[in-house]
Amino acid sequence: MTTAAIELNNIQVRLQQKQVLDGIDLTIEQGDFITFLGPSGCGKTTLLRTIAGLQQADGGSIRIGGREVANGETNFHMEPSKRGLSLVFQSYALWPHMTVFENVAFGLQVRRMGKAEVKRSVQAALDKMRIPELAGRYPSELSGGQQQRVAIARAIVTEPDILLLDEPLSNLDAKLRVEMRAELKRLHQELNTTIIYVTHDQHEAMSLSTRVAVFFGGSLVQTDKPRLLYKHPKTLQVADFIGNAGLHLNSMEGVITHERGQAWLKTAVAAIPVEGCELETHKDVVMTIKPEDIRLYDRQGPDRIAAAVEAVFPSGAETLVQLNAAGGTAMMVRVMGDADYEPGTVLYADLRKEQLNFYDKRTGIRMEHVTPISNTLEESHHEDRLSHSR
Repeated sequence: MTTAAIELNNIQVRLQQKQVLDGIDLTIEQGDFITFLGPSGCGKTTLLRTIAGLQQADGGSIRIGGREVANGETNFHMEPSKRGLSLVFQSYALWPHMTVFENVAFGLQVRRMGKAEVKRSVQAALDKMRIPELAGRYPSELSGGQQQRVAIARAIVTEPDILLLDEPLSNLDAKLRVEMRAELKRLHQELNTTIIYVTHDQHEAMSLSTRVAVFFGGSLVQTDKPRLLYKHPKTLQVADFIGNAGLHLNSMEGVITHERGQAWLKTAVAAIPVEGCELETHKDVVMTIKPEDIRLYDRQGPDRIAAAVEAVFPSGAETLVQLNAAGGTAMMVRVMGDADYEPGTVLYADLRKEQLNFYDKRTGIRMEHVTPISNTLEESHHEDRLSHSR
């Protein structure tokens, strides 16, 4: 049975009379790599600092390993050093006058650990971060990526139960960020430490985490495995945020109608048979689909949408094709490989029905009970399917 590493119950935090966190309930399991994701100012870093003990909760309680460490109602606040966790900041916060070895050893020396044990522990931490050769250097002699590895080595040398990372890769260039993501994933698998990671980078959250918690305006909106969060965002707000990271989510407004005993979602470009909404009619709906879930053909066929090519964006491994369909509806389609289509060319788009999500336009909440009815007639000929490479 999985043990809860951290339990947050109705966490409230106010800063300068402003409600920054509003009733956060979250259980983080032992060994989780959970990412707090959201736009700037949504409260994710404040929650991390509250768990660490750097920020006091005004309401609610925090339990770490079954032990209460904070309670807003009783004004109980355990100091950070007793919570059994380590924090890595966005800035590396290395002592400039100390060598790498001395920086990593500092926390152990504060605990009055013996010299031989300190040396063994520091060497082990540097080995885990693959930087043993840097032990004698000073921070000013290191690159940004090397400094970040030292900061993480310093955090793991005390073998904390929980590791907190506050946007640790934001100061690195793109290539180093990719390398450090791989290192963090490897580190998590090796140590099986519970990791809480704060970022506003959706790709980082999706590629690193076992679970992702999405925040908006001081509230926790959705917590899910990355795959489920990507495929089925709970709200339009989450879908738009995830889709803004170069993922180009396609959104189409429509309305539910009923004709001859069948419910339909009618948009400017398509009428899709749906089920699960027998009592709903003329409800305004927003339908979303991701670019990779649209197939392109060069001939008309059942349920295919005619659309003209507006622009093509090749990027080597894949190509984004921007289309313009009926009513000025814009669609972005992702195809693998190097594709080249002339602007103005008419193509035919087939939406993968099982990948559609429907949202109530008024509330923005996903209508989980509404599902599309797949085509009963399977296509037997695929020779008209477009090649991804021309």
